[in-house]
Amino acid sequence: MPDRSSSATRRPSVVAIVFDLDGTLIDSAPDIGSALNSLLAERGRAPLALMTIRTMIGDGSTELVRRAFAATGAGLSDDQLSEAVRRYVDLYAAHPVSSGCVYPGVHETLRALAAAGVRLGLCTNKPSRVVAGVLPALGLASYFGVVCGGDTLSARKPDGAPLLWVLDRLGLPSVEAPGRAAMVGDGRNDVLSARAAGVPVIAVSYGYSRVPAVELGADVVISHFSQLREALERLP
Repeated sequence: MPDRSSSATRRPSVVAIVFDLDGTLIDSAPDIGSALNSLLAERGRAPLALMTIRTMIGDGSTELVRRAFAATGAGLSDDQLSEAVRRYVDLYAAHPVSSGCVYPGVHETLRALAAAGVRLGLCTNKPSRVVAGVLPALGLASYFGVVCGGDTLSARKPDGAPLLWVLDRLGLPSVEAPGRAAMVGDGRNDVLSARAAGVPVIAVSYGYSRVPAVELGADVVISHFSQLREALERLP
C-alpha cells in the first residue's frame, strides 16, 4: 500500500539544522535601517536608503557600521568605529521589533521540524544582546536549543567554528555532523561556514545575498521557507 503518512510529521534524515537569522528567518532590514540611520543622524550623516542597507547586511555589526560611514562620508578610525558600533547596538537593542518581519512559512515549518524531533539551532553574526531581544519578541526563541551570536565566540561566520559549536551543543559532535546536520542561510558566509564545517547547506533566494542565490554554491536553493522540508530530502 502507498505510504500515506504526512511529510509534516515524517522525521527527516537530517537530525539537526542550524539556521541563519537575518534574511533567512526574518526580514530585519527595516529595523536595522532605522537603528543605523539614527546613528548616522547623530553623527551628522545623511540617511541611507533601505535598498542600500540590504546590501550591507550579513557580515556583522562592525562591517555594517563601517560600510555605512564609508558610504556617507569619511571613514572611521578604529577607535571611532568601535564606539560607533557600541552606539549602534544600543540603538538597535532599544528599537521595537517589527512583528511582521518573520518570513511566511517560518513558524509553521520550524514547529513541524521540532515536532518531528529535529534539533534546531541558530548561528548568526548579529550581536547576542540584540538576538536575545529579537527572538522572544517574534515568538522564535522556543524553537532553538542553542543560539550563537556574532560575539559568542572569537570566530564568526564564514568560519566553521560557530556552526560546529552549535551542533556540538545540540548533541551532534563534529565527527557526526556530515550527513546528519544541515545549515540554512541566505548568504555566502552561511555557505562558506557550512563548507568549513563539512555540513550540507540550503540557501534561500529571498534574502540579502549580494549575488544570486544560485551562485552561492549551496547544495539546494529554495524560494520559500515552506519548501525546506522537501529540500532536506534532496541534500547529498
